[in-house]
Order: sequence, then structure tokens, then C-alpha cells
Amino acid sequence: MNERAIGSKQSVILLHGLARTPRSLNKLAKHLRAQGYHVVNLGYPSRHHKIEALAEQVIPNALAQCPSDHQVHFVTHSLGGILVRAYLANHALANLGRVVMLAPPNQGSEIVDKLGHLSLFKWINGQAGLQLGTDEMSMPKRLGAVDYELGVIAGTRSINLILSTLMPRPNDGKVSVASTKLNGMTDHLTLPVTHTFLMTNRRVLNAISAFLAKGCFAQ
Repeated sequence: MNERAIGSKQSVILLHGLARTPRSLNKLAKHLRAQGYHVVNLGYPSRHHKIEALAEQVIPNALAQCPSDHQVHFVTHSLGGILVRAYLANHALANLGRVVMLAPPNQGSEIVDKLGHLSLFKWINGQAGLQLGTDEMSMPKRLGAVDYELGVIAGTRSINLILSTLMPRPNDGKVSVASTKLNGMTDHLTLPVTHTFLMTNRRVLNAISAFLAKGCFAQ
């Protein structure tokens, strides 16, 4: 696909991760606004509903804040990517642009498999978190391949050495690199960053800009 003019009637919807807030994506929002994009950075109650309900709640609200003549891109962190997959599996967007997912558990998380039975885990991560296992009936596995332009960025550094031991390496402390991959994706990039701070890393920000503009991470 031809490179698009940055900021020319284009919106970007940002979706934060599990147990996070829109503040975690403020630096990314500022970065994209500086390039001329109309940015929508909405919060959602990630710990209080299942993925399907969250997707049907937050994404229509975000779309309503985008001008009707704009092409709409998505940039997500972690669980936010699964919300986009869930929504686009059931809704066709004629003005859909490109999607960038940061550390998405596209194949599920081994951490959920091993710790999901614990009361503390359930309290921290809620219903959506419990849907992110790796078995074939988990939400990420049931959503299947994608048919839109998708770029995925995965991290390879961890600040949580305990959780890192519960999943294949390399990983970012929450999601393994292997789990971020998805059939149908357009491009995949790994960088030495952690799950928690992936969205504030300068190399990640530049890679997001490149994909939104050109459909690949090469700058």
C-alpha cells in the first residue's frame, strides 16, 4: 500500500493494557499529535468486564470521537490489542487504516495458565485477565487470524524475573515474543524493552510512526 500523508484526515485510537489507564499512553499520544494525527486516548474498566463487553463498550465510544471522513488507525498495548481483534472480528470498518499492537498476548499467556487459579491474580486482573490463557478455547486463540494491516512490537527485557521464568524466553516479563505473533500480521519487530515501559521507548515510538505511515517498521 502506498505511503500515506501523515496527519491528513487520519485518526489514531489508543487502547491501554490490563489494569492500566490512559495516562500510560500519554507520551505516545503526544508523539502522534505532534505528527498531525487526531488522537483518541480513552480509558476503560479493564478489570471489571470480559473482553467482549469491553470491546463493545470502548471502541464504539472512541470511533464516535473520530471525524467521519477520517481514516482510523489503532495503536494498542497488551490487552488493548485483544480488544481490537475481538471488535474487528465482528465489525467491518470501511475506514480502517493500520493497527499496531505493543506486546499483545495474541497466543495467550502462560502466566494465566499457571497463576489464574489464585485469588490474588483474579482480583488484580479481573474477568478479562482470566480469558487470556493459552488453551484453544481462550479468547486470543478463538479470534483467529487477521485480515488487516497489522504490525506487532514485542519486548525482550524484563523487570520481573519471577514472572519471566513462567514463560518461554525471550519475553518482556509479561508476554513472550512467541505469543505476540499472529497469522496474517504484516510485520513484526522485537526491541530490548520491558512490557511496562514499551509505549514510552523512543525506538518504539519511531517504529509506530513508520508503520502507520508506510505499513512496515523499517524507517
